[in-house]
Amino acid sequence: MKNLLLEPIDYKIEKTRWGTWRRHLSPSGSYFAEFTSHGMLFGLPMLHYTRGLCPETGSRKTAKGIIAVGRLAVGLIAFGHASFGLIAFGQLAVGILFGLGQACTGLFAVGQLAIAAVFGIGQFVTGFVAVGQFAIGKYVLAQAGLGKHIWNPNAADPEAVEFFKTLWYRITT
Repeated sequence: MKNLLLEPIDYKIEKTRWGTWRRHLSPSGSYFAEFTSHGMLFGLPMLHYTRGLCPETGSRKTAKGIIAVGRLAVGLIAFGHASFGLIAFGQLAVGILFGLGQACTGLFAVGQLAIAAVFGIGQFVTGFVAVGQFAIGKYVLAQAGLGKHIWNPNAADPEAVEFFKTLWYRITT
């Protein structure tokens, strides 16, 4: 049996108005697709999308772009199972400004495990302001929490109550 990784890859390449598609269907039925937009900014494509295993390497290709979409994604805005960016969405979302995902980080983070610097919401949360089931921060609204000002079912620090009521008022009006 021959090693398919050493064979030349016959990609189906399609150039569109917005960018270039590169697709490949292997004899085993494995599908690979990649889209790279024509527009560039800071040397990165405006949009980069990847799907499947790259037939040249046999591994996943990381989507890298201003907007990156793929199983692994790195960009200013990144969507992927594992993503890194200024704004990141995914199961593992490492965001600098904002993270949304099962496990995420950022100045602002929303997720099951949300590690935030400023504001976090989720099940296990950290942040200056932390809202969740288990939370750690300065102002904490949680079922169980650690912090300077805590509002939970067993205790209501007056400063925490005032802070969260004021925050809620500002958000809703």
